[in-house]
Amino acid sequence: MVIRKETQSDYAQVYTLVKAAFAQADHADGNEQDLVVLLRKSPAFLPQLSLVAEEAGKIVGHILFTQVQIGESTQVALAPLAVLPEYQRQGIGTALIEEGHHIAASLGYGYSIVLGSSAYYPRMGYVPADTLGISCPFSGVPRENFMACRLQTEVPSIHGVVQYAQAFFQV
Repeated sequence: MVIRKETQSDYAQVYTLVKAAFAQADHADGNEQDLVVLLRKSPAFLPQLSLVAEEAGKIVGHILFTQVQIGESTQVALAPLAVLPEYQRQGIGTALIEEGHHIAASLGYGYSIVLGSSAYYPRMGYVPADTLGISCPFSGVPRENFMACRLQTEVPSIHGVVQYAQAFFQV
């Protein structure tokens, strides 16, 4: 498997992949593939943090991190992570997260936030965000599903409510 930066020629295949990955997900809006399209057009988009996993020339996974504001600090949000259903539970998502975390840390980001599965993301170092001083902007979200992860060992503490890119509110 190869993990690489997404290119424009991947967009159609990634759209189909994200749609398929979320079609049977327990918690999905059904518009995750459209969110990816909007985020690519957003000022929060970080091309170096839009990654694909390729196996035998086929794109089987995708991850996207975009910029968010937390108080006075600019950090990243992981959304979405998608792996084709037939390739799930093979470590592809984990590999995409690890590579994304590595790149984000090398770009100077200290934290990543995610709204996701409390059974999956803690394995990747995510903890309830409020334990790190980070607040969810959405009401009714269980605290165990709104998580944050330190990307570097020595990062200053941050405090504040996450401000997502406008694209998150357009889908």
